[in-house]
Amino acid sequence: MEEQLYYATVAFKAKNGVSSFDSSNEVETIYEEVKTDVLTAPAMPEKEKKAPLCTPLHLLAACLGIICIILVSLIITLHFQFHTAMTEQLRENSNLTAQTVQLMSERDDMQRQTRELTREMDGLNWTLGVIMKYKSFPVDTFCPQKVCKPCRDDWVLFQSSCYLFTKLVHSSDWKRWAESREECQKLNADLVVIESEEEQKFINGHTEKYNDDNHGYWIGLSKNAGTKTWRWFDGRNLTAEYWRKEQSSSSYECAVTSPHGVPPANWKKASCYMMNRHICETRALTKQEEEPSDFT
Repeated sequence: MEEQLYYATVAFKAKNGVSSFDSSNEVETIYEEVKTDVLTAPAMPEKEKKAPLCTPLHLLAACLGIICIILVSLIITLHFQFHTAMTEQLRENSNLTAQTVQLMSERDDMQRQTRELTREMDGLNWTLGVIMKYKSFPVDTFCPQKVCKPCRDDWVLFQSSCYLFTKLVHSSDWKRWAESREECQKLNADLVVIESEEEQKFINGHTEKYNDDNHGYWIGLSKNAGTKTWRWFDGRNLTAEYWRKEQSSSSYECAVTSPHGVPPANWKKASCYMMNRHICETRALTKQEEEPSDFT
């Protein structure tokens, strides 16, 4: 609210022309005229009024500014701490990764060495088993010049077995089924046992036609006298059969593989007393890991 200042001018006039210096009892001061001049201070325009120096809004803005500064400082600090921690973690992870790779490499090497040692031990056991079947192992035959071979001369290697395909030309040298077994046994072997089509194809690839269609190569298959079923000489049942179709009703009790048949089905039933060539089979001196075959 604006304050106003009032200024008054007072004139004194003596009654009845009596001088103001007359006796006080006779002088009466009359205030007849009082001129009042009101001097009003000019009002200050609204726009020129001065704003208060400090208001609650100013205090709030100042507080918010301070808080923002503190938050920015905290963010910057946390950023550097996070960056440092991540760098350290990455460094540790890198070290751990390198150690892990090294450990995995060492583990793989150990596993490889273990496999190699196991394979070598298995091979040695295999060779020992072959040697133990001989009453007198023919070292000079298997290991000429101190280097051992899996098979003897004239024998053919296939899947860790050695095969002898007799090539007797004269009929007087051919043998009956039982006699053929005896000849194989003299060589620490026996008549061949065929257990897969792959082996059958291998056999077919090493036999040759001779004399006539009735002749072939004795294999270790015969009919059991008691059960009248076909079995291998060691009692094993047939796991695969490769009979020629026209042989289904034959009454003969021994079997040959005939080079005259259509592979792979070329087994033929024959009289056990018939004179034929034969095939011997025995274990190779060394076990073979992989056997490439051209008879597929």
